[in-house]
Amino acid sequence: MKLVIVESPTKARTIGRFLGSEYLIVASMGHILDLPKSKLGVDVEHDFSPQFEVVPEKKKTISELKSEAKKADSIVLATDPDREGEAIAYHVREILPISNTTNKQIRRIVFHEITDDAIQEALRNPRDIDMNLVDAQTARRVLDRLVGYKLSPLLWQKVRRGLSAGRVQSVALRLIVEREREIEKFKKEDYFTIIANLKKGSDVVAFELVEIGGVKIESQEKFNLYDGDYSVTKTAIDTENKAIEILADVKKGIFKVSDVVQKEMRRSPQAPYTTSTLQQDGARRLGLAGRRTMGLAQKLYEEGLITYHRTDSVVMARSAQFAILDFVKKQFGSKYVPDKPRFYSTKQKLAQEAHEAIRPTSIGQISNLKSQISNRLGGQYAKLYELIWKRAVASQMADAIIESTTVIVDSQNSKLKTQNSKLENNYRFKANGSVLVFDGFLKVNPQALADNKLPEFKAGENLDLENIERESHETPPPPRYNDASLIKVLEEKGIGRPSTYATIVSVIESRQYIGREAGGFFPTPVGIAVNDFLASNFPSIDDIPFTAEMEDSLDAVANGEKKWTPMIKDFYIPFEKKLEEVKGAARVKIATEKTSEKCPKDGAFLVIRVGRFGKFLSCENFPKCDFSKPFVEETKFLCPKDRGKIVVKRTRKGRTFYGCINYPACTFAAWNLRDLKKTLPKSPRAQGQLPDL
Repeated sequence: MKLVIVESPTKARTIGRFLGSEYLIVASMGHILDLPKSKLGVDVEHDFSPQFEVVPEKKKTISELKSEAKKADSIVLATDPDREGEAIAYHVREILPISNTTNKQIRRIVFHEITDDAIQEALRNPRDIDMNLVDAQTARRVLDRLVGYKLSPLLWQKVRRGLSAGRVQSVALRLIVEREREIEKFKKEDYFTIIANLKKGSDVVAFELVEIGGVKIESQEKFNLYDGDYSVTKTAIDTENKAIEILADVKKGIFKVSDVVQKEMRRSPQAPYTTSTLQQDGARRLGLAGRRTMGLAQKLYEEGLITYHRTDSVVMARSAQFAILDFVKKQFGSKYVPDKPRFYSTKQKLAQEAHEAIRPTSIGQISNLKSQISNRLGGQYAKLYELIWKRAVASQMADAIIESTTVIVDSQNSKLKTQNSKLENNYRFKANGSVLVFDGFLKVNPQALADNKLPEFKAGENLDLENIERESHETPPPPRYNDASLIKVLEEKGIGRPSTYATIVSVIESRQYIGREAGGFFPTPVGIAVNDFLASNFPSIDDIPFTAEMEDSLDAVANGEKKWTPMIKDFYIPFEKKLEEVKGAARVKIATEKTSEKCPKDGAFLVIRVGRFGKFLSCENFPKCDFSKPFVEETKFLCPKDRGKIVVKRTRKGRTFYGCINYPACTFAAWNLRDLKKTLPKSPRAQGQLPDL
């Protein structure tokens, strides 16, 4: 008998479909060894040696693994193909009752998709456990433990009891806090655009004013924020009086077409998904938090439906490329197939070792596949699979071809004086149009691209003015980070790695450091206090370049270019010194929100504070007065069971949900507003209770 050890029962069951009866597949149920919860578990005096212990709830699993290993002729370690999977394989090997004197063979295999071909190929090419990957995972675990266990007691002393700090999470918190402060100090500016509606036969086309006296009136302002994407394009018409003067002057002019430019534009498909881009689209298009997206992808991978979902590679196997090209040719015709297979590269340094992009393991009719997955696993699994399928198939299809038309109209008015006397045209207007000539990859993966077909204009012809109007605008403030934009900036700055993006957000959210509002993250008073304490006393902990440098060092360990203990030592010595210095720092006060309610003990006002299990009310004179009571955060919705008020609640792990105020008499609960909406009466009035979701 050959024993195959994987992480999960689902993965074991899927692999079992491809292996014969001579194989027994069992699951380790994740990590079997970990650092202890009750102590540091790192020997800082002896090369930071980790003191891994058996995870208490895995004792029965370990006993079963040992028992089956004794009976097996050979053992195959088939855990996931990343650092974490390598560490699990190593720990499993360490606990198995096999000595160097036995002839029993232990082999390590890796595969990036759970299919028959991939598994058989892996079995034909076993390897040893990659200790570089194990060391990289160990280094990350030790590093995070040192930061968490050493900083958390300080937070208890200087901010509030029960708080904790994380190395990478602190950077994400800092991004959110600093973005909120940018929003708070932002000052709106007014500007105006001028639109001339000109007649061409029976058509009326809107032209925007873009130049006055040969000078462009558009300007782009970029904000000095971490993502580098936020910018506002506005015009130099910054007062209403200017706009009114221009309107009056333009009305006196003659509108003549000065140029018509037509060109063919090609739009290429995007690369197949990586972990980061999948989570970003999961948030944008399906409204999923990163952790939920990864949970769905994990199941799809373990069911053998997609390739491994923790990757930052955009490479696709040649066999998969040819399978997609063959499918596209048969389904849509040869014109949808590019001249040669597409190859993509990433700007970021690849960290997840030798992985493929995320793609489906087989190509067939998406409607049939989606229906099967929905019936077997559920609707959300089917929707995420469809995203992955469309992105992968589209990545190997022909370009979309768009015909773009730009029409320039000049309005001549000799009364306007300009510095350049050679300028014949005082006001210049522009209209843009586009028509999709060939859909290409958009056939499979449609994206927002509406035709805007312009009438046929000819240079030199005059146009009549239907009307002209001014439109007022305000420069918008920087947007709050959401799941997609936060993951994007973390990836761009080299913070964390594909396997950590989802947990970064969920951890700081569960700790009550951030909240959500209208899909965006905002820092809580506790989160602001923690961030300010760390930023002022431990600048390197939440410093973006420093954290990115640490990630690069971990990559170097994984590649065998560095040893992990000197790296940890270089970090820990100055960190330990700083810990001692900060013990004398002043305590940070958490901002509170005062209510109109009075304390029954001393008559002072009650304030809203945030604790381990969410918001609560306490006396503003705490700790002199210890009165406190739960804070009930009401919504405007009524329970569909007993018409009691729906209130916001929180689990012991920090997850928010909605429940009836009359609990335990009424046990109604919903995890999110979407689920709550489904339970409400279907009348328009009842539907109007909820905001657009």
